[in-house]
Amino acid sequence: MTRKYAPSIADIEALAYDARMRLPPAFVEKALEVGIRVENMPSAGLLAEMEIVDPFELTAVYEGIPLTQKSVTDQPTAPDTVFLFRRPILDEWASRGDVSLAELVAHIIVHEFAHHFGWSDDDIAAIDRWWE
Repeated sequence: MTRKYAPSIADIEALAYDARMRLPPAFVEKALEVGIRVENMPSAGLLAEMEIVDPFELTAVYEGIPLTQKSVTDQPTAPDTVFLFRRPILDEWASRGDVSLAELVAHIIVHEFAHHFGWSDDDIAAIDRWWE
């Protein structure tokens, strides 16, 4: 019998890095300035801050100041970062069953970078043809 393992944090991270590089070319350079971090689950503090009870409802979060709101006078306390949460992502992937893990991670990355770039729903729809 061959043992199979769930994709690791490193696997999700590699998919996220790849998805970031597949953003529209005009955005890749600025996207590379945003960190990507993968954790197993969101922290209790983050869930409380966002008023989320079920930790499996949160697959990712953007922490930072969107480019549309940045000022030269800003003194950042931490780098802009997209946090992905492995277990909720895997749970959604398994329950959907109709997309690859790479497609799901790419979809999540687009939506989190939308916060960074200040993209509208129309901008997101032009980049992420998720419904097709």
